[in-house]
Amino acid sequence: MVPVVTPNLRLSSFYFFYFATIGAFMPYWGPYLSELGFSGSQIGELMAIVLATKIIAPNVWGWLADRTGTHMPLVRSGALAGLIAFTGVLLYSGYWWLAAVMAVFSFFWNAILPQFEATTLRTLGRDSHRYALVRLWGSVGFIVAVASLGWLFDYIEVAWLPWLVLLLFVGLYASTLQVPEPPRDEVAENNVPSIGSVLRRPEVIGLFLACFFMQASHGPYYAFFTLYVEEAGFSRSMAGQLWALGVLAEVFLFLITPRLILRFGAWFLVTLALVLTTLRWSLLAAVPESLPMLLFIQTLHAFSYGVYHAAAISLIHYFFPGRLQGRGQALYSSLAFGIGGALGSLAAGYLWDGVGSASVYVLAAGLAAAGVVASLFGHWRHRRVAARTRAG
Repeated sequence: MVPVVTPNLRLSSFYFFYFATIGAFMPYWGPYLSELGFSGSQIGELMAIVLATKIIAPNVWGWLADRTGTHMPLVRSGALAGLIAFTGVLLYSGYWWLAAVMAVFSFFWNAILPQFEATTLRTLGRDSHRYALVRLWGSVGFIVAVASLGWLFDYIEVAWLPWLVLLLFVGLYASTLQVPEPPRDEVAENNVPSIGSVLRRPEVIGLFLACFFMQASHGPYYAFFTLYVEEAGFSRSMAGQLWALGVLAEVFLFLITPRLILRFGAWFLVTLALVLTTLRWSLLAAVPESLPMLLFIQTLHAFSYGVYHAAAISLIHYFFPGRLQGRGQALYSSLAFGIGGALGSLAAGYLWDGVGSASVYVLAAGLAAAGVVASLFGHWRHRRVAARTRAG
């Protein structure tokens, strides 16, 4: 009997490979660059380039998706272009060359996820609250990559990293070929407000500010966590296992997030995630040498990424309906992961060299705390609007 490949399985395979590339790249790119002789500030700058392309690329792809009325052809072409561009890492290892390669490859790599998110939500339709059950396979891919490479790099040189990332890029491109373009409801797609009117809403501004601060606080984590743990006396294998633990905790929360959103509401979950993220970075700055505390800190990743992201995606889906979906997801990616992540990474690199390693997580805690304030404001405004609407 030929196995039945369901739409959700096709969607899940993309998330698996996309986040497996992140699990291979983000935790070990810093050590890879360090082995090449780059300083902390240079590592921060190169990581910031990868994140900074999220400012422009998703919006370009979002505009193209709106113009063409499709998402998957753009996802496929972006995955292939990213794969080809990343091969430049193998040709030369100078700072400016790597900066150029990172800019080109990440332009395509960062552009495809928001358009695939829009594809996923349209495929799920009225079951969009079940998004987390599809997205959790991205977390599984991340865990497989980060844990296996953490173990592998205890036996082989980290110089093999680019080849391993390229293999995952091949899997990512192959997965895009299996996902069809979902059908569109033309009436619902076109019966939407203008993008400008949505962006002027105070609750939407509050949401984007909260997302910006959340991802800015993660910049130091993605750029320096592996080096920070090694500085505290742990092995690279242990660092990989700690990364994997964080995402494993995220998977468990993804399993119940649909029920949490229905029970507590997405705004409450975004605020809760930011509160716990503030606690997470504060503890990481204070006690990096304690393994039991590191284990607890990494379990908080279930909230600082898993619950937060699923709830934020739900709110973006609500505020940006129909044809605005592509641009809504693009703005979420560019403002939060792009501007926020890039500035967080860049600031962390200068603090790492100029002040000390623990200072980068003091910065992260302050950024997450600012996100709490923004989320509370957005939630308050949303409730006021809802109350006025009910009052007629």
